[in-house]
Amino acid sequence: MTAESIAATRPRNRKQLIVGAAGRVFSERGYHAASMEEIAAAVGITATALYRHFPNKYALFAECANVMVDRLVATLEEVPSDADLAEVLGAVTRVAVEHRASGGLYRWEARYLEAGDRRLLRGKFARVVGRVTEVVRREHPLPDAQLRAVAALGVIGSITQHHNAIARRRLEEVLLASALRVAATAPAVAVRAPHSVELPARPVPRTRRAEILAAAIPLFARDGFAKVTNGQIAEAVGLAPSALYRHYATKVDILVAACLQAAGLLAQAVDRSLGEVTDPRDAVVALAAAYVGYSFEHTALISVAEAEVAGLPEDLRQPLILAQREHIAVWERQLRLACPELDPRQARVLLHAGFGVVVEAGRRLHWQDTPEHRSGVTTLVVQALGL
Repeated sequence: MTAESIAATRPRNRKQLIVGAAGRVFSERGYHAASMEEIAAAVGITATALYRHFPNKYALFAECANVMVDRLVATLEEVPSDADLAEVLGAVTRVAVEHRASGGLYRWEARYLEAGDRRLLRGKFARVVGRVTEVVRREHPLPDAQLRAVAALGVIGSITQHHNAIARRRLEEVLLASALRVAATAPAVAVRAPHSVELPARPVPRTRRAEILAAAIPLFARDGFAKVTNGQIAEAVGLAPSALYRHYATKVDILVAACLQAAGLLAQAVDRSLGEVTDPRDAVVALAAAYVGYSFEHTALISVAEAEVAGLPEDLRQPLILAQREHIAVWERQLRLACPELDPRQARVLLHAGFGVVVEAGRRLHWQDTPEHRSGVTTLVVQALGL
């Protein structure tokens, strides 16, 4: 076969196919767990052929991290300047749904970008947020327009974080309706929780093992699990690196302990929030208030658990996935009792939309833990759910 015939059989959109496959692999496995060989296999080419397009894994990852926001920027540039909010958010929703398998890298994995690339990505997202905020402010002249815009985008972006199967048209309708409700709601108009919930506090580290875990969590949250060394963890506790192995066989064991702690605290928060509540609507509001409070109180812990589970080996990941499913099942049961018109798939999409509101609104508020912030975000979550 001649060079000319080989070139003729090579797809012209090979680079686009590589980026699409890589985005899916990075989303599923995490940046550090993914390999160039795995990505090449997903495209149906050799690793050597992959390196013709990207010199290394980082260059490919940086390209993938920007793909979704570049699509959003380009899409919004095509939307008329006088378009209403439904048209603007509808355009964003279509892009997010079309690329849901690879579009969520920006949420957690983008921390692995180098500083300059991270600033570039944030600048692009700022353009998207600015456009949506402008329309939100024009159509719903209420306080906190930017926060409402970010929360609405959190609803839409939540679709990239789960795999619930639902017909595409119905999915877009559910997401758009939820985002529009959030954008139209002033966070200051607080929903009343049925009772005050005292969230479980993180255990006070009374053993060396617990001290190591407590020191590792903020490091994992700040830099990402893969970048943190045993030496850094040991230094934070005042130990020699070799002493860590008396308490944890590997760094992965520390991560698993952090994820299990997050799951345990969340389960306790759910149990306390439901308490003596019997009305389903009150139960959902109580769950929302507890989840928001938990997220603000344990920000580092929850970010580690959410971001790093995908990169764990299968046998270690499975108990954590089961805990997540049990948590979702509690929410789903109460939401469907409160809104009987929802089928299970729609309910799960809305639940993740609510979680998306917490992540993006919390970030916008820099996770500053105040009663006003907790109340405002809870209000937005309840609106996302459609109560």
